[in-house]
Amino acid sequence: MTATLASEVSAAAERIRPYVRRTPVLRTEFDGRPLVLKLEHLQRTGSFKLRGALNALLSGPLPERVVTASGGNHGIGVATAASILGVPATVYAPKSIPDGKAERIEAAGAELVRAGDTYSEAAAAALEVTGARYVEAYNDPVVVAGQGTVAAELVEDVPEVDSIAVSVGGGGLAAGIALGGGRLTVAVEPEHCDCLNRALEAGHPVDADTTSVASSALGATRIGEVPFGILTSHPVHALRVTDEQILDAQTVLWQEFRLAVEPAAATPFAAWLAGQVPGALPAIVLCGANTTWTP
Repeated sequence: MTATLASEVSAAAERIRPYVRRTPVLRTEFDGRPLVLKLEHLQRTGSFKLRGALNALLSGPLPERVVTASGGNHGIGVATAASILGVPATVYAPKSIPDGKAERIEAAGAELVRAGDTYSEAAAAALEVTGARYVEAYNDPVVVAGQGTVAAELVEDVPEVDSIAVSVGGGGLAAGIALGGGRLTVAVEPEHCDCLNRALEAGHPVDADTTSVASSALGATRIGEVPFGILTSHPVHALRVTDEQILDAQTVLWQEFRLAVEPAAATPFAAWLAGQVPGALPAIVLCGANTTWTP
């Protein structure tokens, strides 16, 4: 299965190429250590989620309507993909969705429905909708293949990279990195928003807390079965960092590199700052920038 999915990353790259940005990489050094930053927060919609959403909608006949559930970034991605392709979309989100992300979903032309207090409750409400194509946030091989194009671009641009660190929510991006990069995947989660680490400890997906400064992007209650299968059949190093480390990393990215990212994107960089990311030339995926900024 994973070999087929790996080939689907190449197919996904061809499908989505006309609509997404090939985001740049920054090869740099900090604190005497080399690293590569994949600037995926510069993607259209402000995160990698557009890739998977487009690949899902382009992998078969266009549906008449699209529905999804999201804590924010996936909803923005689906709303934008649907707008690009001329398909109406509805996004279900938890009531706690940040205002900035809610505004971007509506600005992309989608209907926003607030439902429940958590992502899982919003997803349950969205799945009750009939007559629409439900686009999974992460638990879909087609979505995972789309996210894998991030890693495919990265290793084409900097083949010397030997590990790729990425934040984990439901696992779609991390699984895509494992498929598309052919490198050690370093999967990083906040301490109290850690469904992958919990699943690895239990040997199967289990429910986890979603309390973190990064929970609007990483707040999946349970790792997806599809990502879990991929991540347990590829080289993966799973880590946890604290919220304090994440906020400090977010500050360092701005102060040292003038890169403005949301807490989820700073999560793997926090692990790198702490010396936890292995590799002679590790890469950090800065996955999103959809947060509220004040002057």
